[in-house]
Amino acid sequence: MKIIPVPCLDDNYAYLIVDESTKKAAAVDPVEPEKVLKAAGEVGAYVDCVLTTHHHWDHAGGNEKMRLQVPGIKVFGGSLDNVKGCTDQVENGMKLSLGKDIEILCLHTPCHTKGHISYYVTSKEGEDPAVFTGDTLFIAGCGKFFEGSAEQMYQSLIVTLGSLPKSTRVYCGHEYTVKNLKFMLTLEPENEKTKQKLEWAEKQREANQPTVPSTIGDEFEINTFMRVDLPEIQAKFSVNSPVEAMIEVRKTKDNWRG
Repeated sequence: MKIIPVPCLDDNYAYLIVDESTKKAAAVDPVEPEKVLKAAGEVGAYVDCVLTTHHHWDHAGGNEKMRLQVPGIKVFGGSLDNVKGCTDQVENGMKLSLGKDIEILCLHTPCHTKGHISYYVTSKEGEDPAVFTGDTLFIAGCGKFFEGSAEQMYQSLIVTLGSLPKSTRVYCGHEYTVKNLKFMLTLEPENEKTKQKLEWAEKQREANQPTVPSTIGDEFEINTFMRVDLPEIQAKFSVNSPVEAMIEVRKTKDNWRG
């Protein structure tokens, strides 16, 4: 399985997931279809389907154009999201396959939007799995709670995504990593892992390289949104539950002007 990040717009990522034995590819959130199809052509792959994480235009806005460019293409999207250009709705727990070797599990991860889907991708080749988290989980961050509650974000991040193998590679919807890590250090200035990750991320961006992927294991170490179960995080906000801590971390981030 080959995964190719395709930078789009100002800071979005679309992705290609390529089944190397058949050269079939899935395009995740191809908001700029020309760029995604060009990237597929460069590796000799052809786009077989679209996986849409959520309905926001900077993720689903290329779907209709993609259908014009690739007649008959299937466009998947969450059944509770009104996804533009969607041909096939998916629900939590639905399984899709790509080519010969790749399986895709649809995970309902609501809060940013009520029908947000993350796609958990495994390969028979035995390599580390990957998850495409759209705007639910970012590296060292999470999406704004536009259509849901802190309880839902807790469920999506810690219960659903957090139960995936720690080695799962995380491919998120935006390049927000440097800013996110700087914010995390205002909450956890003593976190050495976060300091190291920020140093690395700044070098990556200076070289015009992406900071994806992270891993689920890394996020439990550097992402305070995923650390709200820890008593020391709850104590920082003088609260006694992970959901209350989630509310406080989000509120603090929303007001932060770093």
